[in-house]
This record gives sequence, structure tokens and C-alpha cells, in this order.
Amino acid sequence: MPATTETVKAVVYNRVPRVTPDFWLIKLMAVTMGETAADYLNVQMGVGLTATSLIMSVVLAGALIWQFAQKRYVPAAYWLSVVLISIVGTLITDNLVDNLNVPLVDTTIGFAIALALTFLLWFQTERTLSIHSIFTGRREAFYWLAILFTFALGTAAGDLVAEKFALGYLATGVLFGMVIISLTIGYFFLGLDPVLGFWLVYILTRPLGASFGDLMSQPTQYGGLGLGTIITSAIFLAAIVTIVVFMSLRHEGEEFVEIWEDSDLAAANENESLASAGEEG
Repeated sequence: MPATTETVKAVVYNRVPRVTPDFWLIKLMAVTMGETAADYLNVQMGVGLTATSLIMSVVLAGALIWQFAQKRYVPAAYWLSVVLISIVGTLITDNLVDNLNVPLVDTTIGFAIALALTFLLWFQTERTLSIHSIFTGRREAFYWLAILFTFALGTAAGDLVAEKFALGYLATGVLFGMVIISLTIGYFFLGLDPVLGFWLVYILTRPLGASFGDLMSQPTQYGGLGLGTIITSAIFLAAIVTIVVFMSLRHEGEEFVEIWEDSDLAAANENESLASAGEEG
């Protein structure tokens, strides 16, 4: 938008992290822990699928309230929400398949449609799907809804591939890893659209992480390493906490967005981390 006498250029914090190698590392560990933690609560603790889903949904709601209260990227609030939404996304798919007997093909197609509709509504409302401009509550709501559907879709697609082709945990993980590598090559060397590339990789890291989580946690007779869900979850939780502390101390992942807005609104929002572009420069 061209500058006028009634608008000013401002810099606001993005509410979600900049995409870095650390981002993908912690995201992969978060989805891996989401798989093993859901199994632990549901099976080992005997809570049951329905009760586990209700409990974790309430905990997720509390985490998202904390996250939405932030006006900038705060690693602890953001990654707690990611871990919990990965658990809830897994449980949604498991409920549909195990409790309601919905075939994995149908759940995969259904969540793909739900995610596509979310993106369509997001774009029609905001005219962008960029994760580099999440600076309003409405955009953040679309962002987290899309995240939820990526986890549910990734769970369904991963289970579908693992069951249909009976590849086993390691081979399934390698398969999805190769697809992610192909998309990475497409982004860096073949001009793959960055928004499309990001969301495709975000979806595929879910079955990739789940495959390796199952590989580590499941008994050896089922093709796993037999570490169990408690030890596997604890390993990844410790790694996640370590990286989150590092990010918090280093302000790793913070990103700014340049916007145009009414000068009166800019003055009113000054306490919400808005500053003039010249000051940030």
C-alpha cells in the first residue's frame, strides 16, 4: 500500500517463529513426542481414547489461551501449543478410526479437504497464507487451525501408508524422509513456491516423526527398539525443553513484519511492540 498522510509504516513482531533448522528439528521432535505421549496416556495408563482426548483438548485450550495472549513469538508458549496440538491431532484421527470405524482412506481425504478449505478461507479473508505475517489474532487463529489439520492429516496419511504397504516403522520413516528431501531440493533449486513447500513439509514431518517414535517405543517383536513410550517421550521432552530454553535465551526465531496502518492506531498499539521502521533500523 502506498504511503499517505494518514498511514505510517510500522514494524510489529510476528507471533510465530522464523523458519530455521532449529524450527524443523524441534517440530520433528514435538510430533514424535505427540505420537508416543498419546499412546502412553491411552494405552499404558489405561485412560482410554475418549477420556485422553477430552483431557488433552482441555489442556490444549489452556495452552492456546496463553499463546494468544502473547503479542510476539514466545518459545515456551508456542512450542507447548505445538506439542499439545500434535497429541490432540493424533487423537482426533485415532478416535475416527478406532471408535467410529472411519476408514483411513476416508479420514485422509476428509482432513485433506478440511485443510484445503481452511487455506481457502484464510486466503479469501487475509489475501495471504504467509507464515511471515501472523500479527493479528484472526491470522493466528487460521494458522493454528491449519496446524491442527496438518497433524490429523499427517497421522491418517502415515497410518494409511504403513498399513496399506506394511512397510514397517523404519521403511515408512525413510519413505517420508525421502519425499521431504525431494521437496527441499525443489524449494532450493527448482523454484518450488515457499508457502506450498512449507505446508507440504509441515504435513509430512508428522508421519516421519511418528514412524521414528514408534520405531523407538514399540516392542521388538513388532519391529521397534523396545524403549517404551515413557522413555521415548522423556528423551524427546528433554531435548525439546533444552532447545526451547536455548531459543528463549538467544531470542532465536524472532521475526518482524513491516505493515502500514493508521497513525492513530499505531500510537494506540505502541505498547504492543509496535515501533517505527526507522527506530528498528
